[in-house]
Amino acid sequence: MPYKAVLNVPAISCGHCVKTIQRETSGLPGVISVEADLTSKSATYTLESEAALPGVKAALAEIGYPAQG
Repeated sequence: MPYKAVLNVPAISCGHCVKTIQRETSGLPGVISVEADLTSKSATYTLESEAALPGVKAALAEIGYPAQG
């Protein structure tokens, strides 16, 4: 059953940030879909399982958009 995670990403400041997050994390293992949002400064992930979440968080930190919370 898919797992949904909404991550707070305060470093999102423009449309380019949104596109970068979507492009750089959509192909990660276990990621079904990703939607980043400038207004809420968040990224919503649909994952194959919760086990994929640490990889997503690590990738976000690596590209300069660390998730908080």
